[in-house]
Amino acid sequence: MPGLLINIDVPDLAAGERFYTRVFDLAVSRRFGDDIVELTGSDVPIYLIAKAAGTASGPEGGDCRRYSRHWTPVHPDFAVDDLDAAVARALSAGATLEGDIVDLPYGRQATFADPFGHGFCLIAFNAEGYDAIATWNWTSRPTAFHSVF
Repeated sequence: MPGLLINIDVPDLAAGERFYTRVFDLAVSRRFGDDIVELTGSDVPIYLIAKAAGTASGPEGGDCRRYSRHWTPVHPDFAVDDLDAAVARALSAGATLEGDIVDLPYGRQATFADPFGHGFCLIAFNAEGYDAIATWNWTSRPTAFHSVF
């Protein structure tokens, strides 16, 4: 099974390190030269990568990096125990709260942009968590699966 890690481009590595370690209580684990820092303390490692604004997003081009607020279909959600405390930490570190904190069937959620324009969410799950909205209960699945191929 493939492993998962998260890479986050930032225009200023020191500022990214300050933000992500302060807000999420992550720790610097390793440095890779002057351009990459590995943060641990989450379920998966997070790598902050220094990339200047305006540089190509990949070898084929297509888009360039920009650090004003932008949208992407992939963003990290951080599960927290105390949403109010986590929101306060995020705001004091320079995040922008985007909308109201919402109550959802699975808990409370706040949506943000980090100082580099990347979106992220903070979620405090209730006792049911995502089971409150799950449409398939893996604990009650059939004991045998039959291939249709």
